[in-house]
Amino acid sequence: MRPERLQAPQEGLTAGSQTVRPRLLASALLGALLSFASGVAVALDLNSLWDFGRPELSEQRFRAALQTSSGDETLILRTQIARTYGLRKDFDAARRALSEIAGDIPSAGPEVQVRYHLELGRTFASSTHPSSLVTPETREKARAAYERALAHARAAKLDGLAIDAIHMLAFVDRAPDDQLRWGEAALAVVLSSTQADAKRWEASVRNNVGYALHQLGRFHEALEQFQQALSIRERGVNAQATRVARWMVAWTLRSLKRNEEALEMQLALERDCDAAGQPDPYVFEELEALYRGKGDLAKAQHYAARKAAVSGR
Repeated sequence: MRPERLQAPQEGLTAGSQTVRPRLLASALLGALLSFASGVAVALDLNSLWDFGRPELSEQRFRAALQTSSGDETLILRTQIARTYGLRKDFDAARRALSEIAGDIPSAGPEVQVRYHLELGRTFASSTHPSSLVTPETREKARAAYERALAHARAAKLDGLAIDAIHMLAFVDRAPDDQLRWGEAALAVVLSSTQADAKRWEASVRNNVGYALHQLGRFHEALEQFQQALSIRERGVNAQATRVARWMVAWTLRSLKRNEEALEMQLALERDCDAAGQPDPYVFEELEALYRGKGDLAKAQHYAARKAAVSGR
């Protein structure tokens, strides 16, 4: 469980330090469930095709779906194929895939246009980009693409995709103040929307707002956002996402020097992660820090060793 700056529905699971990265789970929420092309709903369930942890498998599924698709569905599937390349850090291949459909975009429906510009932006700045590849020039190209995606999404009232575009602008403007500004803008759309695909972003967006507040040293406000995100996660069925949300709360409790509460939560997380067969190095890192703070060097070293064993396997 790493705090990653932003939880992106897919990228997300998206930049902070290597040791403390609140995840952008927003990515897991990706996939528009309802879209419109030329006023006609496109019945394409991208969520059922995506496996963000295995983009090569997702590509195979999208290509298989192309065999029976037509019109805007075909274009949407091809934008998602481009995204699979980006998730594998092959940004040139992603741009080539998008260039092949660029001529069809102006006459396509609004969802196609939003997704095309979203994916184009992700080839220039995203959670998968190493900092060395994000230059002032590529940052501005990403910004232009995301702003076009956002404008199309707002015009077509595709709230979930509008949130995705806002969330991606936070990969362009990385200062904590900007992260907070974009996070609050995304949250405003979540709270005002009645669309299910927008509402699914709430936990991830609150995570992102909380992370920005944490980076700004506004720990009490961050804790409130993380606790709300956790409450949402606990009503869902994604156990891993819930553990991440619990980690965020415990991490912030330590920042507030409420170390005994943080310790209790991290120890419970250790048990749950071990029971799930997913020992988490970030839990061990926090436990090491908490025990060092208590002066218990033996336990601190125990968790340092556990972290090293898991991280190195």
